[in-house]
Amino acid sequence: MTTDDTEPKTEDGNNNQQPDVADHQKTFTLEILHIIKEAQQQHGLRHGDYQRYRSYCSRKLRRIRKSLHFMQASKHRFQGKKLTEEALTDVRFLYIPLMMAERAWGYAMQLKQEANTEPRKRFHLVSRLRKASKIANELETLCESTKCDARTKLEAQAYAAWIKGSLYFELQEWQKAMEFFRVSQTIYEKLSEALNEEEIVLYKQRVEELIPNIRYCAYNIGDESAINDLMKMRLSSKTAGEDLLANDLDHLIAQTREKQAVTLSEVEWRNRKIPVRHEKIRLFLLNVQDSQMQVEQAADLQAKIAVYEHLLMECKDAIQVVRDEIKDQAAKGRSEAVQSFTLSLAISTSLDCPTVRDGRRVTKPQDLVRPYEIIIQNLNEMTQLPGLENDSNFLEETEASSLAYKAHRCFYIAEVYAAASKWVEAVALYGRAEEYIKRSLKNPALKDKKLIGQLKELNTKIEGNKYNAYSLSILGSDSSSAQNGNADKNKKLLMERLDEYVEDPTLVSQQPRIAKFPPDFQPIPCKPLFFDLALNQIEFPSLDDRIEQKKGGGITNFVRGWLGGWK
Repeated sequence: MTTDDTEPKTEDGNNNQQPDVADHQKTFTLEILHIIKEAQQQHGLRHGDYQRYRSYCSRKLRRIRKSLHFMQASKHRFQGKKLTEEALTDVRFLYIPLMMAERAWGYAMQLKQEANTEPRKRFHLVSRLRKASKIANELETLCESTKCDARTKLEAQAYAAWIKGSLYFELQEWQKAMEFFRVSQTIYEKLSEALNEEEIVLYKQRVEELIPNIRYCAYNIGDESAINDLMKMRLSSKTAGEDLLANDLDHLIAQTREKQAVTLSEVEWRNRKIPVRHEKIRLFLLNVQDSQMQVEQAADLQAKIAVYEHLLMECKDAIQVVRDEIKDQAAKGRSEAVQSFTLSLAISTSLDCPTVRDGRRVTKPQDLVRPYEIIIQNLNEMTQLPGLENDSNFLEETEASSLAYKAHRCFYIAEVYAAASKWVEAVALYGRAEEYIKRSLKNPALKDKKLIGQLKELNTKIEGNKYNAYSLSILGSDSSSAQNGNADKNKKLLMERLDEYVEDPTLVSQQPRIAKFPPDFQPIPCKPLFFDLALNQIEFPSLDDRIEQKKGGGITNFVRGWLGGWK
């Protein structure tokens, strides 16, 4: 009995232990990149809210510890528990160092946002990244266990390398940061080649996110071409609508510009060397130098327009800085020279962008008149700047450019009149535009080849449009008068043209034009008034002789009246 009773128990015991042995022998898979990306998108990072993401990581970490009975604190004291390979009996144990690293990284990114206004927080930022790097190393060590598969090991290595690269990036140790970023990029590239199509997108996106950081590190090491690569990526991210990547690129480009602006201490303009002291003006001048390259590299018209809009906004800020300097400084010569320099740069690049179509609507001619008026006004202001009165070459160049832009303005005004079928005015304006073009091209001071090419192209266009408007003014004279006659008839109400037959489609509509209601007030004759003016001048005859005289009746009549006899 005892033997029979104990054997089944042993067999049952062995059977009950087999699943536990199997659990220990199976390998764990932890898709680190997929887990953190999904958590970041759902808990704040879609809007750049790192504090919300950090709080989520804390709550997630507590839930995992509680479910695994791996709590480190009680009601009375804290007792730290170190996660070892022997304790790795569930894949959820790997979530603990992952969430701790993400929490520290999220806190660091939050401090990075706040460090723009509070520089002291940068020290705390670096300490949080150090902690995140330490925990990421512990995660990588745990994943090296035989209990984890190859994919988990590679993902842990890539994640740890990315965290280390971020740390050295903030410490401005560019060589180490670039090495770790490249290690992470290489691992993610290999993983994207080995996975299915559904998971490839996430890993390729991670590879693209690492490229700007690598190129920025290369620039700081000494690769001058890296900034051009960053600009290309910035333009491509704008067209693709990748907001997060675009923001990172903007930050990297701004940091690069700041480093370049330090070396830009003066500029030469009109054979004068002008010191540049303000950082905004330095950044604007650097952007002007690269603006043409950015336009050429832009993928479509919308990207080109975005480049010009950004450049014009920076020009506006730079001019405002110069104006403030003029008010503050006693020596105005240098400041006004810088202002004229920034104005000339803005004008030379303001209308290089095509304005025919913006992808959604056709630009009307009247929309282009105002920009040319502003350019002409700015050119006139430049000629009035103090210190340039004796510079005849500059005045001639400005005059030639002003004539060229006046020709463009006159052409678009003529287009407006042509669209309104006012052919006589359009022909006259086309002729005026041709005169401006001839005067501008004859001026030897006009040396801008691009502007000369635009004027020649505009002259060809004006010639065709002018003869077209002239022919329409002749052919359309009779028809226009007939159309005007019919239009006048159609304007009349039905009550006003009862003797004329005109097809009026409004009569069968919901608002027929039959009579005006309420009708207009009309003058009518007023009621006559008669005044008797002669009555006051007439003297009537006396009628006293015709009045009857009353005669008395004595005492009898008096008594009768007193007793009631009066009638």
